[in-house]
Amino acid sequence: MNKNSVVAKKKFGQNFLKDEAVLRKIIEAMPKNDNKIVEIGPGLGDLTRFLVDVKSVEAFEVDTDLCKLLQSTFKKEIDTKRLHINCGDVLQAWQSSLIDEPYDLVANLPYYIATNIILKALADPMCKNILVMVQLEVAEKFCATAGEKVFGSLSVITQSIADAHIVVQVPPTAFEPPPKIDSAVFLIRKNADRNNENFEGLLRVAFKQPRKTLMKNLSVMYKKDLLQVAFLELNLTPTIRPHQVSTQDYHQLYKKII
Repeated sequence: MNKNSVVAKKKFGQNFLKDEAVLRKIIEAMPKNDNKIVEIGPGLGDLTRFLVDVKSVEAFEVDTDLCKLLQSTFKKEIDTKRLHINCGDVLQAWQSSLIDEPYDLVANLPYYIATNIILKALADPMCKNILVMVQLEVAEKFCATAGEKVFGSLSVITQSIADAHIVVQVPPTAFEPPPKIDSAVFLIRKNADRNNENFEGLLRVAFKQPRKTLMKNLSVMYKKDLLQVAFLELNLTPTIRPHQVSTQDYHQLYKKII
């Protein structure tokens, strides 16, 4: 098998990033540190070849055909321990931590598992930074600020433990085959770990029906009199919508009603 004969497999959500300008922007946006790089879904190795020039890489690829291709393409880097390829499902390999040393996740993520992977990385104490390509809509949700329509539970979870911003928006033409939607590279710099399941439970309730008021959503799970007192103390109007409340106020609400 050679690179040019590979056909993208829909079941693995494969869209191979070909635009060298975008690949270079990913490398330029990488945090400067001594952390190892974890790449999930290296595909044909288009990003991998840039990454191994910078640092040692631990790669995870679920497609056995691509694993063989990568092992052949990067034989030298594998022999010199610059690259290690794990063939199999990364989510099955991922327990509390993916590898046993500090790492940065740098990857063009398969769309169908992107959100799950980012949330796992946010919870992984060994993951320090996340620089990934995902569908634009998902990147916006992780990077949104209070008041924006797309601000939701993913935004609050991220802001609670990290700083996040979009690095570059990427059109479908940068990929082969081109997806039907725009993509984006975004960076999350962690300053803590995601580990408060009860708080995230509150967020799930708060954003379950985003068009309703926050008071109405939370009243399904929490006592209304407690909510009314908490809203008053935090200067939140009873008609405020979930996306209009800041991350800080969500944490204050949690402390007052739990």
